[in-house]
Amino acid sequence: MSGQSMPCSPQEIGTLFLFEKLTPEQLGRLCGEGRVERFEAGPVYTEGEPATCFYVMLEGTVVLYRRVGGDDVEVTRTSQRGVYAGSMQAYLGDRVRQVYNNSMRVTEPTRFFVLPADTFADIMQEWFPMAVHLLEGLFFGSKSTQRAIGQRERLLALGSLSAGLTHELNNPAAAAVRATATLRERVGKMRHKLAIIAQGSYSPEVMAKLIDIQERTAERVAKAPALSPLEASDREDALSDWLDDQGIPDGWRIAPTFVQAGLDVDWLDQVAAAVDEEILPSAIGWLNYTVETELLMDEINDSTTRISHLVDAAKQYSQLDRAPFQNADVHELLDSTLLMLSGKIGKRIKVVKEYDRTLPRIPAYPAELNQVWTNLIDNAVSAINSAGGEGTLTVRTAPDHDRLLVEFRDTGVGIPAADRGRIFDPFFTTKPVGEGTGLGLDISWRIVVNKHHGSIQVESEPGDTRFQVLLPLTSAEEEPS
Repeated sequence: MSGQSMPCSPQEIGTLFLFEKLTPEQLGRLCGEGRVERFEAGPVYTEGEPATCFYVMLEGTVVLYRRVGGDDVEVTRTSQRGVYAGSMQAYLGDRVRQVYNNSMRVTEPTRFFVLPADTFADIMQEWFPMAVHLLEGLFFGSKSTQRAIGQRERLLALGSLSAGLTHELNNPAAAAVRATATLRERVGKMRHKLAIIAQGSYSPEVMAKLIDIQERTAERVAKAPALSPLEASDREDALSDWLDDQGIPDGWRIAPTFVQAGLDVDWLDQVAAAVDEEILPSAIGWLNYTVETELLMDEINDSTTRISHLVDAAKQYSQLDRAPFQNADVHELLDSTLLMLSGKIGKRIKVVKEYDRTLPRIPAYPAELNQVWTNLIDNAVSAINSAGGEGTLTVRTAPDHDRLLVEFRDTGVGIPAADRGRIFDPFFTTKPVGEGTGLGLDISWRIVVNKHHGSIQVESEPGDTRFQVLLPLTSAEEEPS
């Protein structure tokens, strides 16, 4: 938007703090190559447009906005003479994208001294060469440092996740190895028991009964009910007494296995009625091996299924076999991240999921959203650990008008009021030296806001901190991060 051109007075612009040290010749050149413009209330320039001018306010009121998701968020409102905005990085030339980083509007008739971006760059290079070199070094140096530390933080997070995944995989893998070794032993004993039965004077009818009982027992194991500790103890006592009454040796060893398999006294009465008294001990021993092998195979199945789920979660988390941009289910992403971080979360922190499963899939970069979830969960765990190590992490999803809300709530120490306005700044951290780079929330903010056109905000008090991520339900054109 162009304003009304007005005369430029070197004396007037010389009263601005930016130009008060310039010579009359320099002020004359500024007025000769620049201009004064008067804008009525309304927009002056819009975020993302090519940055063509450098604005210095002479009088009036300006408001600066940033686009966050679908909303304009006010950043600054001021009436101070001499405040400036616009193409402030023109001196960097084509090495950075020269666009307006915010939107500016005025709320009343306002006058600006306006300098074309090319002229501003030339004057900076000519009048302040040392300052330009220092500013270039500061700008590109901070960018380079930010990238290096960001990469380091991602590597540290990857190392932590790898360690946690290794720990999670080790338990079911070790259980499967133990169960396999025990199963081999039990199968060997079953073969030995079968040989003994085969050598006896058992009729084909008796053998058929034993095999039928074996099959029905295996089916019963698959449908074993879950018992409380008290119920299991009572049933073990009853089975142990029954086995002792029948003269079965080591009944106290067999009873817990039978209880785990869902067998009871009524079932054993059916077995006793189906076979002759003299072969009952052999039949019970045979069934014991059957039950043990079934339970061991269940354990192996559970362990290998757990390993498979962990591998699937790792693939889901890393998105190695997925397109970078896709319609994603945030609940799948959240679950995979929570599983990958389960070792770090530990058993003292209770995780509560309050998911609205009716929410649709959303267009997103899943791997990068997983990085956001990782950073927010890691911060929540650190806050809870700082508060004593026990607490609750609640992950909630819900609709929010035309956006999807993902909220992480923790019962940790909270964020001091003085720090809340800075937590998304690069390199700002409240963690001890060496434990945080200060880039986790900065990276999260850029992924959510720049990459997904969403917003991220925080509400905090001791015992109740909530990070809220709002993501659009429909696709938007990607902006540079």
